[in-house]
Amino acid sequence: MSLTIKVHVATHFNDLNIIQYQTNRHNRRKFTYYDLKIRPRTIYSSSPLTVYRPKMNVDSVRSSVIKSSLIEPDGGVVVDLVVPESERELKTVEAESMPRVNLTNIDLEWVHVISEGWASPLKGFMRENEYLQSLHFNCLKTKDGSIVNMSLPIVLAIDDETKERIGSSTNVGLVGPGGDLIGILRSIEIYKHNKEERIARTWGTAAPGLPYVDVVITPAGNWLIGGDLEVLKPIKYNDGLDHYRLSPQQLRNEFDRRQADAVFAFQLRNPVHNGHALLMNDTRRRLLEMGFKNPILLLHPLGGFTKADDVPLDVRMEQHSKVLEDGVLDPETTIVSIFPSPMHYAGPTEVQWHAKARVNAGANFYIVGRDPAGMGHPTEKRDLYDPDHGKKVLSMAPGLEKLNILPFRVAAYDTVEKKMAFFNPSRAKEFLFISGTKMRTYAKTGENPPDGFMCPGGWKVLVNYYKSLQSEEVTEQAAVLAS
Repeated sequence: MSLTIKVHVATHFNDLNIIQYQTNRHNRRKFTYYDLKIRPRTIYSSSPLTVYRPKMNVDSVRSSVIKSSLIEPDGGVVVDLVVPESERELKTVEAESMPRVNLTNIDLEWVHVISEGWASPLKGFMRENEYLQSLHFNCLKTKDGSIVNMSLPIVLAIDDETKERIGSSTNVGLVGPGGDLIGILRSIEIYKHNKEERIARTWGTAAPGLPYVDVVITPAGNWLIGGDLEVLKPIKYNDGLDHYRLSPQQLRNEFDRRQADAVFAFQLRNPVHNGHALLMNDTRRRLLEMGFKNPILLLHPLGGFTKADDVPLDVRMEQHSKVLEDGVLDPETTIVSIFPSPMHYAGPTEVQWHAKARVNAGANFYIVGRDPAGMGHPTEKRDLYDPDHGKKVLSMAPGLEKLNILPFRVAAYDTVEKKMAFFNPSRAKEFLFISGTKMRTYAKTGENPPDGFMCPGGWKVLVNYYKSLQSEEVTEQAAVLAS
């Protein structure tokens, strides 16, 4: 099926030209424009999808629904590795007889990611052939010869003792951190875990202090085990946020239900300030100018492992809900959902994974800004990656040709207009850049940021969080002194 779309493409910031291009599901041309550079008590207390219900009769929906899935998942089908309920008892009994591999909390997050199809067409932890392709080429070749992006190795490490216990078995049972059986890994392959090579190729450095390396890779075993994954039941965390954890297929269904004709995704791991909101709202405005009728925003905070000084997930989700509650973002055109992946902080390598996963969820536009997935160098006072390389790499990454990349301009606080605005170099002295570190300092000290930086409800959530941390520190200090 072919689709003809008229779009505006910005050749520079103030010149929008109309072009027409034809695309089909196998060859989708890319365009860019450069103006774009919760705790449980939320407004979505029962479900993040109950905010908007289109008012139309069923017959009209069946005959006129506009499919949002303009972009196919990698491999053509969203992978679903959760065992049907009718087979769970039998599969559980089978798993109990197998040698067992114990999972860490972060291993469980990867099981979640694989099982729901975020990494489609991957159907389990990588065997050596897949691992080497991912590590050296940032992509995988499928059986039909096509290329899909896969910039991060998704692997499971085991130690010598576990390898010996498995012996010649071809299948193993996976045991969660709580001791319960999570799933089965079939037709396994065990191969050497060369940690130094993995670290250097993924991060481009072996400098000490990389968060994911220190927590996950350094203490991991010397072997990797790959195989086909079967998950006995959907992964749940029972933290009051599971209703936000929508699978790629659930998101695609919701985009179709809302009659979205474009889906644009915004990845973040920080609280949403008004600069972020400016980028998202401006993106929607531009898409409407291009001729789309109902672009839907996927506000998609990362919900897996993050470094210790990042704001915790439950606090971020509560803050995000206040952003919608205060009207900074429109709940009718926004879906808030949690992306279950752990965070690597691997810059241009990792941003490809973030984009690829959103393709599988149905997003055909991806917003990317300064230093995506980056961080400060762990031992030197500089950025670990060139701040512009992420969006450059993403715009030419193998396997992502069908995704429309939307780089955006930098947003900063306009001290004249007293609001967040796109940075204007001709008035550079009139703009204030409030970094994440500065924002956290404001919140910790109780100092308010400039008016217009963040919605009052969202800011209150952050202030309360840092106050609770200070109270905990005082209590701990008192306990130490008493002992």
